[in-house]
Amino acid sequence: MCTSLLYRDAANRPYLGRTLELTLELPYQIALFPKGQALSSTVAGHPALKWENSHAIIAVTMPADPHATASPDNLKLVEGMNDAGLTFSVQSYPQVSGPQAPVDAARAALSAIDLGTWVLGQFSTVEQVKAALADTPVIVEPVAILGGQDMPFHYSLHDTSGASLVIEFHKGVRTIHDNPVGVMTNGPQFDWHLTNLNNYTFLNNIDRASTTFGSFKAVQPDSGSAKIGLPSTDTSVDRFIRAIYYAEFAEKQTDADRAVEMVAHIMNNFDRPRGITIDPTSQGIGYVGDTGKAEAPAPTEYTSWTNVSDLDRRILFLRSGSGMNYIGLNLKEMAGSTQFSATPMAKLTPTMPNIISTLAAE
Repeated sequence: MCTSLLYRDAANRPYLGRTLELTLELPYQIALFPKGQALSSTVAGHPALKWENSHAIIAVTMPADPHATASPDNLKLVEGMNDAGLTFSVQSYPQVSGPQAPVDAARAALSAIDLGTWVLGQFSTVEQVKAALADTPVIVEPVAILGGQDMPFHYSLHDTSGASLVIEFHKGVRTIHDNPVGVMTNGPQFDWHLTNLNNYTFLNNIDRASTTFGSFKAVQPDSGSAKIGLPSTDTSVDRFIRAIYYAEFAEKQTDADRAVEMVAHIMNNFDRPRGITIDPTSQGIGYVGDTGKAEAPAPTEYTSWTNVSDLDRRILFLRSGSGMNYIGLNLKEMAGSTQFSATPMAKLTPTMPNIISTLAAE
């Protein structure tokens, strides 16, 4: 469904890695929202909530209306970072729907679909976001491009200090959690994952190569036994534990480029090819885009794209599921732009190169 984690290098600089898995391919656009961009969010029956970006944003977005022009109001943020190094990630959470707290109709409200641009456009730290959300009503609404489901996601934020935040809507009720581990997957609720983590206090990265049973000395012929206690499935519960393990024990790099490479290697462990698991609708498994109709063939989740964000240098690296090479989007180099721009991800992310002609020429 989605896995995100925060890795810190030897200098304690933070790097975000995340994969996005769905059962459907959306028309993703990579968008630049400049500083000074006027934006708004409209909830039916409420005045529009308006703001002007204090920060430039680079983001992976999806259109609210796939038939409309790619515009700042139509493109909704799925993954992004602003020029202060604050990141925002949307991750699948189908247990959103339920009665929501009433909001005075005379009051402007924020639609959950606009939460990403609202956060990254105005704030620099997770503490600022927490303070602003205390007085901002957020309303979950149906999303047309996802089959009319109520915005079926929860949200993970990180800033340059390494602080992390989770914003979650569970059956209509909003909760905000500090995230002490920097990891996020999907359901159950975030605090359940932290409770479950208490079952894994035995985890470490030290291989135990030998032991004695009676008079027999058993010797492990290979390395890697330290991982034997890691849960192995692709469920969100198991991925949460594995993500913590990799973020905690991966070697701490001293060079920022090597740190980005390290996170890219880590995220390879969460890459999900099509068909590895399938979810027949008869099993009652919910998923993003579920219309309640029987699917033929049964849906399969797969990795659409993976990103690594260097929060300190303000660079977002991205690769699509059709290739293994990343592109780099340096927000510091684009932050001076005053124009909104958007380009389909498929035009920017490279496929596997064919270098036979180059080898033949040499």
